[in-house]
Amino acid sequence: MTTARFIIAVVSTLAEEFAIYAIWRWVLPEFDIYVPVWVLVAVMAFWVVFAMGNFIFVTRVLRRQALVGLPTMVGMRGKAISPLGPEGQVMIKGELWGAKSIDGDIEAGEAVTVVGQDGLQLIVRRAGAGNQKASSNGSKR
Repeated sequence: MTTARFIIAVVSTLAEEFAIYAIWRWVLPEFDIYVPVWVLVAVMAFWVVFAMGNFIFVTRVLRRQALVGLPTMVGMRGKAISPLGPEGQVMIKGELWGAKSIDGDIEAGEAVTVVGQDGLQLIVRRAGAGNQKASSNGSKR
């Protein structure tokens, strides 16, 4: 994938360089605008450096693994919105989630910590009740 992106980047940069040359050679003189050759070379050199930097930056961004979804919620703290006896709702990072308590009943307003997941439901316990995860890691597939 990176090789294909590199080839596309080189071809597109060459096309852009040709467009800069064409504007300098044929378009600007039509309007009686004459730019020295050293300015053309400087603009083209700047454009090559910009394209290389852009390619490197985008390649690094695309290689990163996005950490999203329920597995990344483990360890986060939130607040019970409704009583969890054992199921209810919690607010974590401003989002409302269905949750199941492994610490028995939890009252609304109590702080909770996410210890796992069960489908699309979070498994929680009272905050500060220990850092052990659920015995099966709380995940089912």
